[in-house]
Amino acid sequence: MQIQTHQFQQQETTYFLGASLMELGNHVNRQRTVLVIDENVEYHHGHHLHNWKKIVVPAGEELKNMATVDKIIDGLISYEADRKTTLVGIGGGMLTDVAGFAASIYMRGIPFGFVPTTLLAQVDASIGGKNGVSHGKQKNLLGIIRQPEFIFFDYALPLTMPAEEWHNGFAEIIKYACIMDAALFDYLENNKEKALARDVEVLQYLVEKSVAAKTKVVLEDELENGPRRWLNFGHTLGHAVEKLEHIAHGNAVAIGMVAATRFSEKLMNLPADQTVRLIKLISDYQLPVAFSSDKEAVFDIFKLDKKREKDVIHFVLLEEIGKATTMPIPIAELKLLLQEL
Repeated sequence: MQIQTHQFQQQETTYFLGASLMELGNHVNRQRTVLVIDENVEYHHGHHLHNWKKIVVPAGEELKNMATVDKIIDGLISYEADRKTTLVGIGGGMLTDVAGFAASIYMRGIPFGFVPTTLLAQVDASIGGKNGVSHGKQKNLLGIIRQPEFIFFDYALPLTMPAEEWHNGFAEIIKYACIMDAALFDYLENNKEKALARDVEVLQYLVEKSVAAKTKVVLEDELENGPRRWLNFGHTLGHAVEKLEHIAHGNAVAIGMVAATRFSEKLMNLPADQTVRLIKLISDYQLPVAFSSDKEAVFDIFKLDKKREKDVIHFVLLEEIGKATTMPIPIAELKLLLQEL
């Protein structure tokens, strides 16, 4: 299939959908640009990036910390980067988060853009302007909301991912379907074989639907005071499990979504058959549906979630597949719900 490249502007950010990594030099000044890439991207795609100024950082979610940000800033200093230098993050969600954060604090902010290389980064992490790092047991505790100038979506890049990482990316797509797009949920059910076989036409459809969904919510609520909270569906418990079990983000979100639908049955009268339908879809995409961590340990992390206000957490629940809502749930009640899982 031939991919049609097209672009559109969403406030500060230009999206290049169906672009090629090799076209990057057509959109930024190579002499005034520094690339940040992780070692996996350098291995698979570095040969396309000769004669660029590069900072190569180790890969891995456990390295989403200030030490990696320091490495990027040291690299910018070594290249004598100034306030007109553009920083381009090329990699998965960890990489785009730390690159955007480093760009936001270097000299009080320099321009930056992203080339997300994993399915998860293309459908979620690179979009929306959230940049930051984890600290201690708390995921994404330090950060800033600042939009990239552009995002390049090269659909060939995720095809080099290992199978586990490929499955990992579908959790966020399933999330969009759950919170705002029942038709997308149907599509995922009906096209699972093609999706898992890495059919590029299906990939293009899923990425572009996901980009549109997240962008719509972000434009309505950039600072997460209302509907943007829906994007946290499955994440409150998911982040805790991710930290405790050292599993991939998508796997943790899948587990968190199942827990959130169980809570929705009790608090929103979500029909049990909708939970069953979600569990089947998550399983079909070879993602987990349950956690093995100690519940007290899970609670100790998620009670410090960023969505907490005093004694409540603004928890994302489902009214039905395709329609989310946010409910302030007292911490004590959440602990009881967790024990009942």
